[in-house]
Amino acid sequence: MQMPHVVVEKLTQLLGSDHIATEDRRTEHYRSGWRSGQGAALAVVFPQSLLDLWKTLEICVEYNCIIIMQAAKTGLTEGSTPSGNDYDRPVVIINTLAMDKLLVLGNGEQVVSFPGATLHKLEATLKPLNRAPHSVIGSSCLGASIVGGVANNSGGALVKRGPAYTELALFARVNEHGQLEMVNHLGIELGDTPEQMVSNLERGNFTLGSLENTAKASATDYQQRIREVNADTPARFNADTTRLYEASGCAGKLAVFAVRLDTYSVPQTEKTFYVGTNNPHTLATIRRDILGGFKNLPEVGEYLHRDIFDVARHYGKDTFLAVKHLGTNKLPKMFALKGRIDAVLNKKPWLPKFLTDRIMQSVAKLFPQHLPQKMLEYRNRYEHHLLLKMSDDGISEAEQYLDAYFRQNPGAGDYFTCSTKEASAAFLHRFAAAGAAVRYELLHQKHVGEILALDIALRRDDIDWVEKLPPHIADNIELSLYYGHFFCHVFHQDYVLKKGSDAKKVKADMLALLDRRGAKYPAEHNVGHLYEAEDGLQAFYRSLDPTNTFNPGVGKMDKAKRNCSCCI
Repeated sequence: MQMPHVVVEKLTQLLGSDHIATEDRRTEHYRSGWRSGQGAALAVVFPQSLLDLWKTLEICVEYNCIIIMQAAKTGLTEGSTPSGNDYDRPVVIINTLAMDKLLVLGNGEQVVSFPGATLHKLEATLKPLNRAPHSVIGSSCLGASIVGGVANNSGGALVKRGPAYTELALFARVNEHGQLEMVNHLGIELGDTPEQMVSNLERGNFTLGSLENTAKASATDYQQRIREVNADTPARFNADTTRLYEASGCAGKLAVFAVRLDTYSVPQTEKTFYVGTNNPHTLATIRRDILGGFKNLPEVGEYLHRDIFDVARHYGKDTFLAVKHLGTNKLPKMFALKGRIDAVLNKKPWLPKFLTDRIMQSVAKLFPQHLPQKMLEYRNRYEHHLLLKMSDDGISEAEQYLDAYFRQNPGAGDYFTCSTKEASAAFLHRFAAAGAAVRYELLHQKHVGEILALDIALRRDDIDWVEKLPPHIADNIELSLYYGHFFCHVFHQDYVLKKGSDAKKVKADMLALLDRRGAKYPAEHNVGHLYEAEDGLQAFYRSLDPTNTFNPGVGKMDKAKRNCSCCI
């Protein structure tokens, strides 16, 4: 077949041989999801400039290729990699990480992010300006990209800011006539042609004028929404049609060149309170009282069940120590290197699978206890744990409330005020929990079944937030691990299944149970190739990408090309 050869040849001429990969071994890392999923690709390309990205798209569209946009590849639902080998056209993966420029607008009140810029870089850029980004969720430590978060309506740990959202973006799309076009909705005049737009943006050759814009650059209504504790719908979830706008929620159905986002002032002081209880209704009451009655919302409110506390303590220790002693800036390269090593070693039949995980697990055991004694005491006393971070005037508000609440309800549980070291350890422990369940399953594969990872959004009025699994589901589960963003009522629920359990059936039964509870899923990792997109989300995808050129099959939709010009 000549066409793939021509495409590779033209992409090589454009980008140079150093910036294109075609061999299976070189492309495997980019064709594989972080937890699961893999597919074939004609090539993986690495444009070094926005102009090269535009020209790459031109070649792909001219030769009828499927385009999969990819940045850090930290998603958990296979949304930025091919899924299987049943596509009807050649697949080209465009990795955007080399295009990682950030433009600071005004005095740091807003930024323009190129497609490869990471949340970690944004945090570092804004810190000297005494500003904070829209998200500082733990995945930023793994190199998650800013545009990837916007494209997937990613949530996060920050109670006040909501999901990543903007109505200001520069993006390319393939219209209903099959023509590639550039759309400039950044609110910045960049020129008339795509080449002018990307060149002027890359050089910073524009006059911004006022930062004021009628279009939103963040989810400005989220604080009001989260305070509505009697609403019978979730606060945030991926298929929420009020959060779907061009680049926001596009899930790779557009080629996003840049997004414009608000930033936030940094609190003067912060303090973390560690709450423990054996009664879920204690935390439900605290959540409703704070959201409904406090003048100042929390900065962060993270939940951990005792079981995930234990799993993270033993199977997330290496992650905890790596972040603490090496810093977050080295983790993205470390995890990328680990992925490449695993891809090679897992093919050696004479080596145990996931050797790097086994080595890291063994090395971590050599280090002394890493968690503060007070946290371990609370682990022994209480089943449910809440990390509550308040700032400025909210600190005294929370102190007075917690003192009064536990004085009046002595059997409800207790709390302590964290020192700086204890607060750091508590949130590092919460971060390590996200990968600890996977590590547990990997190292116990001989004795346990698959891992079923769900992220769900409960109704805002759901008092009975701890799930009760019926026997036909519970009998298939070896270990249930619960953690999440408590005030948003968004939970990560990882189930390690028993050996021999049918993971697909358990998942179907689990989702049916969540449907009856009025929950939404996924809450913040998007549908990827693991979930069926709701009708509103499917309609949104079709409107962005009428010919099904970008990321076909996402949301379990059709992978085949659509010819929509006949409808015009």
